[in-house]
Amino acid sequence: MAEHGNGKAQTTPMSLNSLQEMINRAPGAGRSLPPVEKWNPPFCGDLDMEIRADGTWFYMGTPIGRPELVRLFASVLRKDEDGKTYLVTPVEKVGIRVVDAPLLAVEMNVSGDGSEQVLTFRTLTDDILEAGPEHALRFEIEETNFGLKPYLHARGRLEALVARPIMYDIVELGEHIEIDGVSMFAVRSGGVIFPIMPSADLEKATT
Repeated sequence: MAEHGNGKAQTTPMSLNSLQEMINRAPGAGRSLPPVEKWNPPFCGDLDMEIRADGTWFYMGTPIGRPELVRLFASVLRKDEDGKTYLVTPVEKVGIRVVDAPLLAVEMNVSGDGSEQVLTFRTLTDDILEAGPEHALRFEIEETNFGLKPYLHARGRLEALVARPIMYDIVELGEHIEIDGVSMFAVRSGGVIFPIMPSADLEKATT
């Protein structure tokens, strides 16, 4: 990665094949989740790579059409304290752009009911995540139109945006539960209650 006179690493084009070879050298990449949180490689600049809100990966303005390549890249994703997202190997770290969340949950399975209910999600890159103590659900409300956006913790600081059709399925499973003296519309999974919004706000959104 070239550096200019100001000492800051600049975006440098790299072929997808070269990028794939770089990441393939990371132990476990693409086959399991490598321990990216333990690696501390030098920052080598930013790539012209972007993850769109619909889960599509772009490189230099072109969609990456090979699912196995996207899964490889996703296996070495890491979000750092600076709020930026990187592809990380033991020897280098490169920045990428993320429009919303780096992962997208596209399928949900419901098992059990009541306090035994478990919601299990599959992401576009084939992560299997069970909402519960290790994978929390959180919900953002768009104030202008009460639009609901669920997010599921995946690993490290990475989250998966839950696709809109699945969001409606989650809402169908919601119930009114009193939490700290306040009636909340919430959903259960893995023994955890995840608040969606105050019950009073739900009434406003549906009137």
